[in-house]
Amino acid sequence: MMFRGILISVLALFFSSFYPSSSPAGDYEGHVCPPSEVDECDGLYASMSLEGVVNKEAFRQAYIGYKKIGSRSRNILTLIDFTKPSTQERLYVFDIDKRKKLYSSLVSHGRNSGENYATSFSNEYGSYKSSLGFYLTETTYIGKNGYSLLLEGLEEGINDKARARAIVVHGASYANPSVISGGGRLGRSLGCPALPQKVAKTIIDAIKGGSVIYIYADEPKYTAHSKFL
Repeated sequence: MMFRGILISVLALFFSSFYPSSSPAGDYEGHVCPPSEVDECDGLYASMSLEGVVNKEAFRQAYIGYKKIGSRSRNILTLIDFTKPSTQERLYVFDIDKRKKLYSSLVSHGRNSGENYATSFSNEYGSYKSSLGFYLTETTYIGKNGYSLLLEGLEEGINDKARARAIVVHGASYANPSVISGGGRLGRSLGCPALPQKVAKTIIDAIKGGSVIYIYADEPKYTAHSKFL
């Protein structure tokens, strides 16, 4: 009996080396993405013809988080991709139900996040840096930057001080394309995602009232701590 038990243990160890325990498809940085969700995301990406236009990993992360945010009240998703320079369009608005990219635009980052590229991020008041992660859009108001959109940061320690820091979407002259020719980059904000004045109202009206915004960067520290990824 003892020999039989030893033999069974040896055989189990032998076969386990050929058939390792399976892990769900789409596992990224320790965060599990169900295969069906990966297929759904890839299908959206293809149907909206985003190849070569939108960073696929940025879109994948944005969509994963969007699906998990049950408090959203609109099926509109905005992605800001800070791996791109300020001289390129890097804000995208998607209608998920219609499987359509509605808008793309230039967008400014915080003055202390970097020059042409945003590479440093903060949740702290007075940092004048952009914050990564997922937000919900709220109501609009008229402030010192004109027509503006309130944001609720959804991630503790990452962007949840957005309201206290007055991080909002607004238009700004320093975000206009004409600025690029003078300084080689857009002007920078105090941390807000600022839009060119010509398109600001149109985009704000398209995303206001409970839609999801995701601000992306190639930042492993963020993905490791995000509750949505």
